[in-house]
Amino acid sequence: MYIVGLALCTFANIASEEMSRDLCNEIEKLMGSSNSYIRKKAVLCAMRIIRKVPDLIDHFLEPTLQLLGDKSHGVLLCTLSLAIQICEIDPSSISLFGRSTSSLVAVLRNLLSTSFSPEHDVAGITDPFLQAKVLRFLRILGHESTEVSDLINDILAQVATNTDGSKIVGNSILYECVLTILETKADAGLRVMAINILGKFLGNSDNNIRYVALNTLNKVVGIDTNAVQRHRTTILECLHDPDISIRRRALELTYKLINENTVSAVMSELLQFLEVADNEFKLGLTTRICMAADRFAPNARWHLDTMLHVLRVSGHFVREDVLASFLRLVCHTPELHAYAVENLYLSLHADMSQLYQTLAAVWVIGEYGDLLFERGRIEQNGTVQPVRPKSVVDMLAMLLDSVYATEPVREYVLTALAKLHTRMQDTEQQERIGSILAQYVESIDLETQKRALEYSVLLKRDSVRDAVLEVMPLPEKRSIVLETVGGETKDLRSTVTSGQNDLLLDADNTPAGNAAHSQQNAQDLLLDIFGGGNDPAPRAISATASRQDILGLFDAPSQPPVAQTTSALSSMDLLDEPKSEKPQALSVYNKNGFSMALTILSHGTDVTVQACFTCTTDVQHIMLQAAVPKTQQLQMLPLSKSSIVPGEQATQNMRISGVSNNGKVRLRIRLSYHVHGEEVRDQLDWMQP
Repeated sequence: MYIVGLALCTFANIASEEMSRDLCNEIEKLMGSSNSYIRKKAVLCAMRIIRKVPDLIDHFLEPTLQLLGDKSHGVLLCTLSLAIQICEIDPSSISLFGRSTSSLVAVLRNLLSTSFSPEHDVAGITDPFLQAKVLRFLRILGHESTEVSDLINDILAQVATNTDGSKIVGNSILYECVLTILETKADAGLRVMAINILGKFLGNSDNNIRYVALNTLNKVVGIDTNAVQRHRTTILECLHDPDISIRRRALELTYKLINENTVSAVMSELLQFLEVADNEFKLGLTTRICMAADRFAPNARWHLDTMLHVLRVSGHFVREDVLASFLRLVCHTPELHAYAVENLYLSLHADMSQLYQTLAAVWVIGEYGDLLFERGRIEQNGTVQPVRPKSVVDMLAMLLDSVYATEPVREYVLTALAKLHTRMQDTEQQERIGSILAQYVESIDLETQKRALEYSVLLKRDSVRDAVLEVMPLPEKRSIVLETVGGETKDLRSTVTSGQNDLLLDADNTPAGNAAHSQQNAQDLLLDIFGGGNDPAPRAISATASRQDILGLFDAPSQPPVAQTTSALSSMDLLDEPKSEKPQALSVYNKNGFSMALTILSHGTDVTVQACFTCTTDVQHIMLQAAVPKTQQLQMLPLSKSSIVPGEQATQNMRISGVSNNGKVRLRIRLSYHVHGEEVRDQLDWMQP
């Protein structure tokens, strides 16, 4: 007996495809042995064989069906494993196994009613391993079958009712029972019972049990939202759990519980959580909060207050399209203009360290500062605070001189000052604004210098000044698009330079890494708000930097996501020349359902090339490396996203300097990506046609 068992174990581990074909009949015979030990080993050997040679399944179907009625727990457990393996490899065999449903129900009922059996007892439960395996197999059989689901409804209710959930063993059985109920065509009452069991799991002291409960509720919340909503309080309590994985799953589930009826209660909890959340949660959390507010807000005032709270407490962890969405909201609610500008004025006066709150406040004060001057005072907590043009200009000047005056903040403040010049009657403050702008005409930062100079000239042109600097027209309403929450965001806080060496070509060349080798500059959100695209690549400080100006907001068109010809932050400046025609995207790579096209966005000695990635199947871990001839220099901006699915695209910009006049762009490109779990690496040389 033991020699045969050892032979079966050895064969299962080392048999080749040819050996499996030659000896499968012998294995089939041993599955009918009178010795339960040999039957068990033969079944396990058969499972290994069909993994290696799936077309041998037919040899083992009948023996498997017969062994599903075996009296030995060990043989039955192994047979169920074999049957599950067969169903996974050949789904058409599920209907064949369906006729054994009644016998499996009888086995499960017998296990539930059997008195104490020392041989199979675990913590007071008879053979929990066999119970779990039977439930799993019934889940497969009843997944698409109403007939099987009807047969197992009663036994599932019995398992859910009679199993002791005070111990881990019992909870494992209940968990398998819940999965079986939810994945078969069970009665509505059983589904509610299953979700209630998961709700009880949430109150368990064991972290693993709470985690699987949250994970399962995340999958079934769309099936019976009302039943899950009953446990909302317990789910929200999990947001404050010490275990970070539980907090993450609870947060994902909380997002799905938001609707028109629950938005106020759930958002209140999320805003409280935002104040204490780890930094890794904040970016995704602020995006989700603003998306939910945008979709389910009961009124505009509540929506505005929610967005203000997010900007006030989230620091730098806000996506730019969230800020853009807030500014669109302000523009489209004229009845709240005064309320918004007063609140933002007070918030900025109290705290200038919150980047996105500062940007929003400066933008709104620039647009609607006249509403501050009209009232001349703001009431806060029962006290009245006077507001004069001087106090507003003082605050903006103080912001310019503070440590929080990063490049985008300076650009926003200069624009706001230019607009306030036309919204006040105080001649002294108008002259002061002119002198502040003059201080930045010789700024070492190109964009700041450009704005200061343009505004200084514009303020002297009485014929066009008021028309150009009037209140912005209403932007097109757009929803926040959820990309990879928790992924990369544009960094507006400072100019960061980091580099790394890439030995793609020889040491004399000047190659660039994928996303790290970039000199990031501040970015102007205004065109993102009023029709720009969603380009995640930051703009580098260079002589060919994109033209950005509030003046361009009047005509900035909305670009489609494919083959974009301008970045989200480039504009059509009234003081600039018009843009050229849309360049053509050139396909350079198409393999394994993954494609890359290159677009020349600018010409001359400094050239910008945009790589656009698309796919017909899921692609992960995209990485682009490139090198140019040694006489040129290459700077690669960050990739917008490293994983895409069909219908999505990722983009990455490359800036090449030192290209000779009328010269062609030449690149050596190395691509790596994962398709179907396999890594693919390719290299190609490309020359501009």
